[in-house]
Amino acid sequence: MNTDKLSTHAPAQVSREQTARLASSIQTVLKGKDDVIQLALVALFARGHLLIEDVPGVGKTTLARALSRSLGCQFHRIQFTSDLLPSDVIGVSVYSRQAEQFEFKPGPVFTNILLADEINRTTPKTQSALLEAMNENQVTVDNVTHPLPEPFMVLATQNPVEHHGTYPLPESQLDRFLMRIRMGYPNLESERDILESLARKDPMDSLEPILGNEEVSEIQEAVRQVKVDEALMNYGLQIAERTRQHEYLSLGVSPRGTMGLYRASQSLAMLEGREYCIVDDFKRLAVPVFAHRLVVSSRYATTLKKSYQSEALLQEILDSIPVPL
Repeated sequence: MNTDKLSTHAPAQVSREQTARLASSIQTVLKGKDDVIQLALVALFARGHLLIEDVPGVGKTTLARALSRSLGCQFHRIQFTSDLLPSDVIGVSVYSRQAEQFEFKPGPVFTNILLADEINRTTPKTQSALLEAMNENQVTVDNVTHPLPEPFMVLATQNPVEHHGTYPLPESQLDRFLMRIRMGYPNLESERDILESLARKDPMDSLEPILGNEEVSEIQEAVRQVKVDEALMNYGLQIAERTRQHEYLSLGVSPRGTMGLYRASQSLAMLEGREYCIVDDFKRLAVPVFAHRLVVSSRYATTLKKSYQSEALLQEILDSIPVPL
């Protein structure tokens, strides 16, 4: 594991080698999904959480496991079901006869990488147990606040096809996710590579830690140093403002969303070895950062497939706003 400290003078150049090695490590397991891996790393270094929405069997869980192994950090997986309780996620206070007081038994949320598998299969009450953790990196039980480990990231999955017995995530929960992405099916060549690698051995077993917790935290801090020109900042704000004024949208992007696009763009610039953002950073990330925060009004809801309505409207908005020079 590389333990070199990051320089505060040239964060993008110094961290570029580390993040490239991290991406290459995950690519040995997740074939043909370089863009997905990059977006996952963007979310990680931007201190964000990731919602992965796609059909079963395309690598959602594999991405989370490969990321945690390549980071050498603590990883917990929760299979969300209808009978899961909030205490099963955050923990519970138990009375100790020896100590003659209540002792807090932390739940699986106390980890670095948390995989919330099929998060839409549990009740809203249990879903909401993650709200404080995702927003403030802490959990409050019996009026006592417990900080979560650093770094902390939630990767949640949900199946957009199977709706029986599911509870759609409310807007307040969706807004806590920095990005929503889709894996997609692998192409023929990538799927052949997957089968050939499995014929030899499970590639997951060969993953070695590339970065440690301290190094990830250092890169997250270095992301804040990436320069964002005022024109680019105004460009992002214009996109958000258009979503709030669009006649076909009943709910636009929140201020949390605009802050997310700003930080994600800094993170993408860092991953690409730049100390400054460019307009393509904002344009590329606008859809994964903004689309899941939008609510389409009923007058437009029947004209496109449900899972692509917000993306289509957002793309129209992007096309209508002049790009800063």
